[in-house]
Amino acid sequence: MNSERLLTRFLEYVQIDTTANETSQAYPSSPGQWELGQLLVRQLQSHGLADVQQDEHGLVWATIPATLHGEVPVIAFNAHLDTSPETSGTNVKPQVIRNYRGGDLVLLGDPQQVIQVVENPALQTLHGATLITSDGTTLLGSDDKAGMAVIVEAAAHLMEHPEIPHGVIRLLFTCDEEIGRGVSHVDLEKLGATVCYTLDGSGAGEIDVETFSADLATVTVRGVNIHPSIAKGRMVNALRAVGEFLARLPRDRLAPEATDGRLGFIHPYHIAGGVGQAVVKLILRDFQTAELARHAALLVALAAEVERGFPGVKIDVAITKQYRNMGDGLVREPRAVEYAEQAYQRLGRVAKRTVVRGGTDGALLTEKGLPTPNLSTGQHNPHSRLEWACLDEMLQATKVLVELVQVWTQPE
Repeated sequence: MNSERLLTRFLEYVQIDTTANETSQAYPSSPGQWELGQLLVRQLQSHGLADVQQDEHGLVWATIPATLHGEVPVIAFNAHLDTSPETSGTNVKPQVIRNYRGGDLVLLGDPQQVIQVVENPALQTLHGATLITSDGTTLLGSDDKAGMAVIVEAAAHLMEHPEIPHGVIRLLFTCDEEIGRGVSHVDLEKLGATVCYTLDGSGAGEIDVETFSADLATVTVRGVNIHPSIAKGRMVNALRAVGEFLARLPRDRLAPEATDGRLGFIHPYHIAGGVGQAVVKLILRDFQTAELARHAALLVALAAEVERGFPGVKIDVAITKQYRNMGDGLVREPRAVEYAEQAYQRLGRVAKRTVVRGGTDGALLTEKGLPTPNLSTGQHNPHSRLEWACLDEMLQATKVLVELVQVWTQPE
């Protein structure tokens, strides 16, 4: 494996601004995703992959031809081009720390940003490793450009070593995953795979086999606006009602600040409006899909209580389905996870089955009928100015993919 080439790719990717834009109606939602996709096309073509294209939606497709003939299932690897809009991805200045010697990492672009060992215990096991951070003024973008770099390096290695036995391997790089649109234009028949693996996981040695199930709640509060000089008995302030609605949400339970593990939550994350109308967006998350309906019912009940307390206010709660627990679909193809575990075993490592308190393109692909577990890629602290990545863990992920394609050649 070529670790320096892997690092060079990653550094090149993160310096292209691919921040997803939820307010845009375009697809992809930001021009940088087109730019990064074009770079991918050039790189994949330079390594001799087949069927390389960036389609009309900005998705990048490619094929690693089989080195074995016969009944070998087609597998696919996926990563996404965009980065989260939660933290700026403009003008990323990656910092490479070779032979990490331990201790906290002060980010020089903003010394108040410190990656602390106490909050990042994985650092204790990475002495001597190569780490990459931002300068502290932006996110790094390892979510999911670490996954992109891992897939491209694995593809390059396989093309350079035709003696490695494997079937047809399809690569798919999607757009706007961070705003829930990652698979909006994916044609599963075109992909033609039995299983897929998203390379979008944290750390090393983990196989994500479950995600949250997820819905979006949009709560619209309508009041009556009138000039405050003549407002007595006539104004109905939507903002006051919104404040009461938010205050009634549970804080010691059903909140991300108060839950971990397999506990779900209701999370208000955006508010906009004024006296006449205000809108709150909340995400509903739970590993048990049926619990989403209970979370929605709680919002409806709270809305009714607030309406009674604020005569003249009207509150509407609209629920939009987002994605469902990946684990619900993986049971249909148990080899997807079992073979990933075998790939780790062939490298002398033990993989841990984990759950992710979030979602991936894999959850949506699995729901569409393509079983897609999620694999580690060496990324840490996603969506944050304290984001960092480990080159050694990225290299391990690359080796896992090379072993995985060989495991899939074994007879059923």
